[in-house]
Amino acid sequence: MRLTIARKIALAVIGIVFLCVGTMAWVSSSNLQSGFVTYLNQVQGKDLDKLGDLLARRYQAERDFEWLRRRPEALRDVLDQMTPELAPEAAPRRRPPPRRGARPEEREPPRGAREAAPPRGARDPMAFGPRLSVMDAAGDMLIGPPDVAGSLSRQVLVDGKVVATLYLRPLRQVGAAGDSAIVFLREQVRDIVIVAAVMVCISILLAFFLARHLLRPVAALRDVTARLAKGDFEARAPLLSRDELAELALHVNAMAEALEESERKRRKMLADVAHELRTPLTVLRGEIEALLDNIRKADVNALRSLHAEVLHLNKMVDDLHQLTLADAGDLHFDWDRIDVCDLLRPQVERYRARAAKSGITLKDKVYGQRLMVRADASRLTQVIVNLLENSVRYTDDGGKIAVVLALDGSHALLTIDDSAPGVPEDEHAAIFDRMYRVDAARTRERGGSGLGLAICLVLVKAHGGTIVASSSTLGGVRMVLRLPLDMSAK
Repeated sequence: MRLTIARKIALAVIGIVFLCVGTMAWVSSSNLQSGFVTYLNQVQGKDLDKLGDLLARRYQAERDFEWLRRRPEALRDVLDQMTPELAPEAAPRRRPPPRRGARPEEREPPRGAREAAPPRGARDPMAFGPRLSVMDAAGDMLIGPPDVAGSLSRQVLVDGKVVATLYLRPLRQVGAAGDSAIVFLREQVRDIVIVAAVMVCISILLAFFLARHLLRPVAALRDVTARLAKGDFEARAPLLSRDELAELALHVNAMAEALEESERKRRKMLADVAHELRTPLTVLRGEIEALLDNIRKADVNALRSLHAEVLHLNKMVDDLHQLTLADAGDLHFDWDRIDVCDLLRPQVERYRARAAKSGITLKDKVYGQRLMVRADASRLTQVIVNLLENSVRYTDDGGKIAVVLALDGSHALLTIDDSAPGVPEDEHAAIFDRMYRVDAARTRERGGSGLGLAICLVLVKAHGGTIVASSSTLGGVRMVLRLPLDMSAK
């Protein structure tokens, strides 16, 4: 039989219940025995007072205790007088020994009268006699063992004079108290055992029910994860409770949604990549076929067209390769302590000339002091080039571009604003997705592969920085790049 979690939980609960109930039953029975013995000792202390009164009256009648000296039968007769209600009919009391000077008819029982022998234990059901010792006024032991250490004592007084001392050794265990005490205790222990057994049986049933109830969400989660493992990313776990398992179900559902979204983006990117590769390949094929059919001459213009398409393909392959390395964690960096100002200025000057050809005004404001960051110079340059390239490519002719590098606390803050056209506000975060296009029907002259900003996001995160897009006051898009400064000494 497979030991499932439900069975483990049930067995653990049953084991704990067995331990607790068994311990409770053992402690209860032990306390009952010790408490019952203490109670019997207290009760027999009162019986000892009654016995002292009987012996005092007998002493007044006999004027001494010679009738008791080493005569256990005489002590049992006195005990019968103390507790006659225990066996009033089944155990007729033995006649007390005749008093001194009694007449013969008082000494002998009536003819034909025979005293029935009392049943065993009926005359002293609490085993009072074997633990009793009686000592006379002179210190001689009349009856009972001489060892009275730790015994309960009572003095027998007659006319204010101590005529004897009673010693009763306390009970140590219930077995010494007689058959009636043993029967009573057995009944109590039996009841405790019955109650404990019933509690254990009920606990076993509840343990299996509780285990199955608690693991219902786990079974649902198991089914959902099995479906996810098979590629069914639409699977969702039901919320059957409000505890930690419900939180786990929420996390599993969030993971399923993330996997579904990732799969959707993967398929879309593959379709976009296939589309991007098909266009230059189609152009190359058409150019080459035209050259082979002598429709077009193999001149410089034809070669330049072929070269441009090859460069376009090469750029896309390089971008895809970088993203693949980043996803696999194999994108390597040559870390160094560099100045962002020195890195930015030459790139701004380079793109200022390109912007001027389209009538775009590019203004810059670079921080006057050194802004040192820990970065890979080539990777960070790639980020700056991609941002400037996008601004120059997508800004309408006659527009404006503003580049500002400033100090923002412990970060270097690079802001690039451009004029129209802009990006819808609800799509600012989406422009960093792979193969994202604001205008799906963009021309190849103004459109890229759709991977540039995705690569920027990966590289900036690797540098411990952030990059976000928002609306620009110039009417286009504002790109904000934040990089932590390197505060270490040179």
